[in-house]
Amino acid sequence: MEKIRLEIIGLSSSQSQTGSFALVLGEVNGNRRLPIIIGMFEAQAIAIEIEKVIPNRPMTHDLFKSFASAFHFNVEEIVISDLKEGVFFAKIICSDGAKNIEIDSRPSDAIAVGLRFDVPIYSYESILSEAGIVLNDDTDESEEDEEEDDDMAEATVSTTKPEQPVLGREDQIKNMSLDQLQAMLDDAIEKEDYEKAARVRDEMNKRN
Repeated sequence: MEKIRLEIIGLSSSQSQTGSFALVLGEVNGNRRLPIIIGMFEAQAIAIEIEKVIPNRPMTHDLFKSFASAFHFNVEEIVISDLKEGVFFAKIICSDGAKNIEIDSRPSDAIAVGLRFDVPIYSYESILSEAGIVLNDDTDESEEDEEEDDDMAEATVSTTKPEQPVLGREDQIKNMSLDQLQAMLDDAIEKEDYEKAARVRDEMNKRN
């Protein structure tokens, strides 16, 4: 079965489920979007890897990478492999150099792991046909955001420089000195508030 490559389009708070997030995958060289509702912890694990924020202690998915490296396994790709009764399933495709091994996983965990190994994400036509949302090529980006399904909570975070409307206090951060920002960054990392840490770091980078 032919695989279709996906990329992370964004991550935002879900409008339909409190405490959940909408992870939006997009078809590479296509106009379909695949929204997946994930938990807060998994969203944080994905967000900090996208933002390259380094936590004080390894998170679960970082531990997976260290464990795999120690035993000379490598992750080759992530596949969103099935959809049953509205629930997505995924596989982490690993290799020891001689054979491939498929590990069953939730898509959120698989993608968090895949980001750490910098591997491609795939799915199948049957899944995109059933659960994908087709974007109208004539519609500009702002209109697409309004027209997409509320359950999707269209992404406001790009893979390189996400907006972070859930954090607020943007003006306050812009008015702080570099020393104050560094102190806030250290405090955010200490408290494992990685979304805030990423925002503060972006503001510091703008000034350097």
